[in-house]
Amino acid sequence: MIDAKKILEIISAVAKKIEAEKDFLTQLDNEIGDGDHGINLSRGFKSVEEKLPTFADKDIGTILKGVGTQLVSTVGGASGPLYGTAFMKAGNVCKGKTEISDAEFVLAFETAINGIKMRGKAVEGEKTMLDALCPACKVLKEEIDSGKTLTEALAAGVEAAEKGVEFTKTIIATKGRAAYLGERSLGHQDPGATSSLYILQTALKVLQRG
Repeated sequence: MIDAKKILEIISAVAKKIEAEKDFLTQLDNEIGDGDHGINLSRGFKSVEEKLPTFADKDIGTILKGVGTQLVSTVGGASGPLYGTAFMKAGNVCKGKTEISDAEFVLAFETAINGIKMRGKAVEGEKTMLDALCPACKVLKEEIDSGKTLTEALAAGVEAAEKGVEFTKTIIATKGRAAYLGERSLGHQDPGATSSLYILQTALKVLQRG
């Protein structure tokens, strides 16, 4: 089970992680995108962090929807609507709940990914954040189904996401600004997949702290 307090802890930790990595994310995006991924995300999560106290007594659904709304309104570029949609869709699954089971966590994650696919009209294998998120979710679900704890399952999911980020270096981008580069996008890791990995790694760290 994860309660609302733990969700707030994860979001706060994610904001700090994105801030710490914003220059690297921007550097990655300079190579194949608009060069603003880190700056935009950092601004968005900073505004999320400032709003967190107003979510202190709210249910998980309200928290996640609030995070999503804030990201959509403050993050420029493609990542705002994509991450915003992901959090809002996950929020729908957790509506009215002050704690969620491991299975509900998986369902929220799956629903978030489906939101990204729909919003970005993208699928796995196109050098996007989905190349980190989809393998992570698949492994997470398999591990939970086989009786692992959420922390154990997410650790395996993070490993899958790490491999997914490495995989993005080996493929040509066919979505987003990077797609204009064609073959020149080879050899570069996707910034969106990288920021997705950071979010998952941070969630895992918070869960491991207990």
